[in-house]
Amino acid sequence: MTRTLFGTALLLSVSSLTLSHAYAQAAQPVVQAAQPSVQTAQPGVQAVQPVVRSAQPGGQPAARPMTVGGYANRVPARVVTPAQPAPAGATAASSGQGGFFPASYDDWIRGSTMTGDWGGARTNLENHGVHLQGHYLEDAAGNPVGGKYAGVRYAHEFGIGADIDLARLIHHDLGIFHILITERAGLSLANGPLGGAVDSVQQIFGSGETVRLTRLSLEKHFNPYVWMEAGWINTENDFGQSTQHWGMSLYCQFQTNAICGMPQGIAMNSGYGFYPTAHPGAWIKLFPAGNDHYLVSAGIYNVDNTIVNTHNGFKLGLGDSTGTYLPFQLGWHHGNDYHGEYEGNIKVGGYWDTSEVAIVTTKIGGYQPKNVDLLDLPTDQVRGRFGGWVEADQMIQRDGPGSSRGTVLFGSFVWGDPRTALTPYFATWGLVRKGTFVDRPNDTISFGGKIAVLNPKLAEYAETLQQQGQKALRPSNEPGIELNYGWRPTPWATLRPGLQYVWHPGGTNRYANALIIDMETGLTF
Repeated sequence: MTRTLFGTALLLSVSSLTLSHAYAQAAQPVVQAAQPSVQTAQPGVQAVQPVVRSAQPGGQPAARPMTVGGYANRVPARVVTPAQPAPAGATAASSGQGGFFPASYDDWIRGSTMTGDWGGARTNLENHGVHLQGHYLEDAAGNPVGGKYAGVRYAHEFGIGADIDLARLIHHDLGIFHILITERAGLSLANGPLGGAVDSVQQIFGSGETVRLTRLSLEKHFNPYVWMEAGWINTENDFGQSTQHWGMSLYCQFQTNAICGMPQGIAMNSGYGFYPTAHPGAWIKLFPAGNDHYLVSAGIYNVDNTIVNTHNGFKLGLGDSTGTYLPFQLGWHHGNDYHGEYEGNIKVGGYWDTSEVAIVTTKIGGYQPKNVDLLDLPTDQVRGRFGGWVEADQMIQRDGPGSSRGTVLFGSFVWGDPRTALTPYFATWGLVRKGTFVDRPNDTISFGGKIAVLNPKLAEYAETLQQQGQKALRPSNEPGIELNYGWRPTPWATLRPGLQYVWHPGGTNRYANALIIDMETGLTF
């Protein structure tokens, strides 16, 4: 029944996206195009302002900016505005197209991508709506102090994909076609040396270290008021996600997975589809004022816990579905980063997950020594679980009018179903400063933290075991903080050395508090 309802809803979503082209204007092809303007964004950028085609003289639709990459606030991204036709008689050189290699080292180091313009091929593709992307992300971390034992771990992700504006490619505005394939490999510091920490200290580790389909979808902006997307997507891109300042994801200025992407408690407590997995799903976003000041959104996603397994990287069916994840989110945005009123955002969301799941006490074994017998362990099942979140961020300082330097404060709070949630209370906070030294306008320094409060029912059951004379541990909470410096020597590279400190890793007093030294690297190809 669940699969039938989900399939029907998804089919209706895809149908509405496809049929909408009858009302769209055809895009005018570009011949002998000039170099497109490129605004480089740091990892995590996403366009939030509704963009609508405006007619040019002669009735031709204007080119719209495209956010290339930026998926789920983790993938490096850049904003590209396709060029208009070059003036008559323009040459390849005057259009910004030259040889395969950059004209100089300065051109290369200041370019928006590490691989450049491919002798003009990339420009030509982008002016026809085909935006190719590639990235490399790595998280290395070690704990010289605390945890189960000292160790160093490395994890990485490679990604390739495309965002294709069908209006410019085939001259029918069916929407934007997205495809992204990722490959992950490496080891986890949290699972090994830290002894099973509640949150990973490497945001790029997890979801099966394998090659997998991360996005395959069609996104349609019908008008300034209604957007939709349907296909194989994850929830993290659109619900509980970070907002952006100066084109940067606030949350992914941190390496800890507790903060980067979304407040991790949402995923721990439900069937929330997290990056880089892809679930059959769809969402709709409504902008009541025709701009990004107000947002009302809702979605539907298949819940399948087996999709994170290594051999399920390209799983597309509903064979192991346990239910349907139904999120909603309300948003309010004001101001901007550069002029006038300081920018701020508030998001309030919630969900209902129709899956049948075990109550939280069944997870107690992961927090106990092997010699503890789990006597009279409650194993009841419940149908349906729920929860919600509140997120807010506010610019609190700007160096001056028009300046891209400033300071932003953010925070979040997650609440989960007390019957089933591992962390029914989960909170994050942080402070991000962009512009560190006189000649470093794009560097950042970030300080933030989290607290994961484990379900009190785990401690209650552990207490009954202690009363029986067993040496059971009482799960309580796992706080953590992070301080890092984001060095951006070029628009296509970020290096982020940092420190983390985690109190009682794993949520018990079994292991000593841990100090973590880490390094994150991001490259845009």
